[in-house]
Amino acid sequence: MRLKDKVIIITGATSGIGKAIAIKAVAEGAKVLIHGIDKSGGQEVVDQLGKSASLCIADLADKNTPKKIVDDAISAFGQVDGLVNNAAIIERNNLSQLTPEAFAKTITVNLQSALFLIQAAFPYLKKSQGSVLNIGSINAYSGESSLLAYSIGKAGLQTMTRNLANAHGVDKVRFNLINPGWILTEREYVDQVKKGMPVGWPEKLGKENIPFGVMSTPEQLAVACIYWLGDESKPFTGAVVELEQFSIIGRNPEK
Repeated sequence: MRLKDKVIIITGATSGIGKAIAIKAVAEGAKVLIHGIDKSGGQEVVDQLGKSASLCIADLADKNTPKKIVDDAISAFGQVDGLVNNAAIIERNNLSQLTPEAFAKTITVNLQSALFLIQAAFPYLKKSQGSVLNIGSINAYSGESSLLAYSIGKAGLQTMTRNLANAHGVDKVRFNLINPGWILTEREYVDQVKKGMPVGWPEKLGKENIPFGVMSTPEQLAVACIYWLGDESKPFTGAVVELEQFSIIGRNPEK
C-alpha cells in the first residue's frame, strides 16, 4: 500500500492514462479525485473504485476550474497529498494551419491550467509535504511537425516542473515529470485511424517503432507514476523521466 491514506487529484482521469493512474493509485491505498469532462465515463470509473473515488466534471479551459477541482477534493476527502496534471487536448496543426485561437486553447488546457491547479492546491500540498507529477510527452523535445502547439505546451510543462522544483524544495513540495513515448490509449488508436492507419494498426507495427513487439500501455505507465507520488521517491524533485521503448537520444532505428 504505497499510497496508503493519501489523497491524489488526477486530471483527465475519465479514460486513458489518467484512468489507469487512478485505478493503480486506489489499489495502492489512495483516495482519488477523478477529474474530466466525460461525465458518463467518469461515473463508470468512480463506480468501479467505490468510496475511494470522487468525481469532478469541469472544463480546464475555464479559469475557475483549478479552484473548483481543489475545493471538490477537500470537500470529498479533507486533504491533498498529490496532484497529477495529466489532462491534455491533442489537436493536430503545423505552422501553416495553426490559428491564434487553436494555440490559445491548447496552451490554456495543457499548460496554463496545470500551473494554476498547482497554485490552488499548493497550501494543501505544503501542509502534507506532497508531490506533483506532471505528465508530459517526448514531443517536448521538438515534437511531430503536425503537433506544433501540443509540443510547445509540453515543453512549457517541463520547464515549469523544474522551475517550481527549484523554487519550492524548501517547502518540501516535490515536482517531477514523466515524458511518455508512444502509449496505446483509446484516443491514440482512434487518432491514428483518422490519420490513415488501418484498423488493427498496433499489431502491424515494426520493431523500429516498438522493439519489444507490443505497444506500451497506460497500465504500465501508471505503475511508474506510483513511485513519484509516494514517499519512497523522496527527496527527489525536478526530475524529468522519459519512458519509451527506445532512447530518444542516439536512437538507431535499424537495431
